[in-house]
Amino acid sequence: MTRQTTTTVKPRRRGPGPITIGAVRAGFALGSRIAPKRAVQRALRIFITPFASSRARARAAKPGPEMQRGELQVRGQRIATYTWGDPSRQPYVLLVHGWSSFGLRYLPWVKPLREMGYALVAFDQPGHGLSDGRHCTLPDFIETVREVGRHYGDAAVTIAHSLGGAAAALAQDEAWHSHKLILIAPAADPVAATQRFTHFVRLGEHLRGRLHDSLQAMTGINIHDLQVHRHLPSLGQPALIVHDMDDHDVPWAEGERYARHWRGARLHTTQGLGHHHVLDAPEVIDVSLAFLRGENVGERVVSSPNLPFGDG
Repeated sequence: MTRQTTTTVKPRRRGPGPITIGAVRAGFALGSRIAPKRAVQRALRIFITPFASSRARARAAKPGPEMQRGELQVRGQRIATYTWGDPSRQPYVLLVHGWSSFGLRYLPWVKPLREMGYALVAFDQPGHGLSDGRHCTLPDFIETVREVGRHYGDAAVTIAHSLGGAAAALAQDEAWHSHKLILIAPAADPVAATQRFTHFVRLGEHLRGRLHDSLQAMTGINIHDLQVHRHLPSLGQPALIVHDMDDHDVPWAEGERYARHWRGARLHTTQGLGHHHVLDAPEVIDVSLAFLRGENVGERVVSSPNLPFGDG
């Protein structure tokens, strides 16, 4: 068990107040014109840095007495793990959190999945929760899913949210795979994600290509190669995709893209839950359990060349 210390930070009596999003946007709008290189470097740091709330919420979570804490080394970083039951003897469910979240975000799922006879494995991605690191990228998400999965063996089920959904899908390979997947509000397109990000912070659109180049220099992977529709046709496992129509963080169309390109996938659409509440909404847990029991849930989506990405 990792020893933790708490540091009290005294508030400043003088100095400027918190930086507002308006000030950040103004800074990027100006920097995009007069100091583009510096603006891209700053945007990159923000883009790959999880919110501090991930660590605070992980420390505050109360998982109950059955959970066992552990850790694994992945690329030289300590990755915090959480297990329920015995994954070496029972079929296990791998739980993959999303951006700026943490493994214990899945606590509402523990009781019903344990009652179905599954062991559970959750973990914190690099820079998240109680794991090491300050920064994280989608390739980091993917590699950590693979390494945790390889440690415990092939998963009976993987349940993943948001960016974790993309990572879980892209992590499937010959060395490790999951027999079934449930992806909730899964991100499908990191290129579109950088477009939303640059628009939000007001980084000049003409600099988005440079941001992509900086990410490739860091990870060694071209961001376009991480668009999931390029990989989904090779997957054949049964999968349930759950996405909310009112998701303003990852558009519903990205979840629909999974269902169109994944032969074994079905799409269940909700409304009014948004991007975050959809993960632990009782109706989503219920439909997911029905899927695991073999019931016919969701809709089969057929690709069409008239839709974006429809022709593969």
